[in-house]
Amino acid sequence: MIELLSTPIVDLLGAFGSGHVPTGSPADVLRASSRTLDTVQRIGQTAVSELATTWSGRAAAAAVDLAEEAHGSATRLARHGDEMAVIIDRACEKVQAGVVELQGIVQSFTTIAVSSAPVLLTPPGQTMIIAAAVEHLQRALAVVARVRAELAVHAGEMTALASPPPVPAPPGAPPAPTVPAAVPAATGADPSNLFLRNFAQSVSVPSLPEPQTYASTSPAAAVSDSGMSTFAPQRESAAVGARGRGVEVALPDGTVAVAPNEQAAGAVRSALSQQGVPYVWGGTEPGRGLDCSGLTQWAYGEQGVQLPRLAQEQDIGPQVSEDELMPGDLAVWDGHVAMVIGNGQFVEAGDPVQVSAIRTTNSGMSFQGFYRPTA
Repeated sequence: MIELLSTPIVDLLGAFGSGHVPTGSPADVLRASSRTLDTVQRIGQTAVSELATTWSGRAAAAAVDLAEEAHGSATRLARHGDEMAVIIDRACEKVQAGVVELQGIVQSFTTIAVSSAPVLLTPPGQTMIIAAAVEHLQRALAVVARVRAELAVHAGEMTALASPPPVPAPPGAPPAPTVPAAVPAATGADPSNLFLRNFAQSVSVPSLPEPQTYASTSPAAAVSDSGMSTFAPQRESAAVGARGRGVEVALPDGTVAVAPNEQAAGAVRSALSQQGVPYVWGGTEPGRGLDCSGLTQWAYGEQGVQLPRLAQEQDIGPQVSEDELMPGDLAVWDGHVAMVIGNGQFVEAGDPVQVSAIRTTNSGMSFQGFYRPTA
């Protein structure tokens, strides 16, 4: 019985991965390439210095300028590789920390089960061990959801480094062909998708829950699953991205959305980092317990944007329509609030904090509209 009840948690741990990468990993290759570029840059710098003492004139000056430009490019490329390697290391550290937490959860349940062995065959004992198994599984799922959100943040960081620094053309080379700006890449080639798949594809978490309504900041609010209306993914984000404006945000499902500015993008990342945190009425403690407005107030507060405490008072900034929705926009009811993250989804403090399909109904509350606090 103990083995049967612990199997879901053990399976999560087994599918999670270790976060350890062997020698010769992408981070090692990037660092080795950066060190090679550093060496080449130093050798070239010495050669140019010696050349300057034996050659003068207009041609010499042009050669020195070109060499200096190449040296600067090598330095930027080396720094670029180091930055990508650091992101990979951070992502591995997040996975490793998640593994340690999951191992602790498995050990905790095993300890409870072993110590309760004398009463496990009695009805009270069976009730107790089943409740303990459910509670430990919820804790394990919360860890997995949190790590997925953390990896999504690192995917966004990798996306920002997708384009390498420019490299000067060799002397006499024909001009580089003109490439239209902001040509969208194929979805399968999106660096954030590739990065997220590499580090999170083994993390086994449930698919997004069906749309549901959640408790408000009022204890009298009831929860109902009726009268649901959902939206298709917003179109404005794609349009903004095609025009080269806004800030990209990597979502837990591996897609990328475009927020109107860094504050909105940061608020979305902060809110997503709380996935799996329990709902607590009046809760304002990230990582421990949040209610709906506590989540949005904290997420925006992390970006220096102050929101009122109550959900119905967070209708800050201009009201936007469904077609204009972007990550960071708030869906406000008279007793509930949720944050749009893109791709037709928002994150909200249900029980626990989770991602849901966008809707305009919630337990019969009056929907006030969508608002953009950072406009």
